[in-house]
Amino acid sequence: MELLDGKKLAQDIKSELRQAVDALLAAGKRAPHLAAVLVGDDPASQVYVRNKVQSCEQVGFRSSLIRLPADTPEAELLELVDQLNFDATVDGFIVQLPLPRHINEERITLAIAPEKDVDGFHPVNFGRMAQGLPTYLPATPYGIVEMIKRYELPTQGREVVVVGRSNIVGTPMAILFSRKGYPGDATVTVCHSRTADLAFHTRRADIIVAAVGIPELIKADMVKEGVVVIDVGINRIADPSREKGFRLVGDVDFEGVSQKAAFITPVPGGVGQMTVVSLLMNTLKAAQGEIYPKA
Repeated sequence: MELLDGKKLAQDIKSELRQAVDALLAAGKRAPHLAAVLVGDDPASQVYVRNKVQSCEQVGFRSSLIRLPADTPEAELLELVDQLNFDATVDGFIVQLPLPRHINEERITLAIAPEKDVDGFHPVNFGRMAQGLPTYLPATPYGIVEMIKRYELPTQGREVVVVGRSNIVGTPMAILFSRKGYPGDATVTVCHSRTADLAFHTRRADIIVAAVGIPELIKADMVKEGVVVIDVGINRIADPSREKGFRLVGDVDFEGVSQKAAFITPVPGGVGQMTVVSLLMNTLKAAQGEIYPKA
């Protein structure tokens, strides 16, 4: 069994991004600028945004964090999104999800200009991905793709089971694995929390992507020897033996499944690390006009 070490890969990519920023500055250009909007005080969101800001600093990006109170009206947030869309000094920005319940997340996502949508959530970017056109891939799938490439894991002709069907992870991964070319050309089955006899599907899989949000759902008896397991889940479960009273686990029973897997991601230290650097890679593309040429 070999760990798919997202932490190490993320550091490698950050070094590459730092070199790219240094080259931009040496050419008399400015550093890429990523802005993040945080509405409310959701603890997990605060951690995610703080990690993104710190990562920007590590690679030499300029970052801006815009905090808004939880009771911010939707109209006010839409106005801010519009301002960021037209701010030429901002290359890309994100509105951290989830948003307070009184704000329509879909309406906010649609309001973000596709050329600044470095989260890859806008339907225009999603559609470009589905058609195999250059685009900003959603950050977590982008991170998984990079992990597969850098570990040189074969995908052609492989049976892939994606457990989860969200627009953020599951559906994009199914599309990317099924596209022509590496890392695609796979035969893909999409499962979810309501799939009957999930184990029937996962036992056939050469590659499993678990992104359903159910702690340790995938057990050792549900996978075959030599499987590649990419665990996207990050779940808190009670653990009185820990100082904080909980521990983080994925959607896969790591202890059991790792005994049969050829490759597996740890939680934490796997996909989550790659998600943040993927956002930075998209921001660099935005700054360079790689997907949408600068005016």
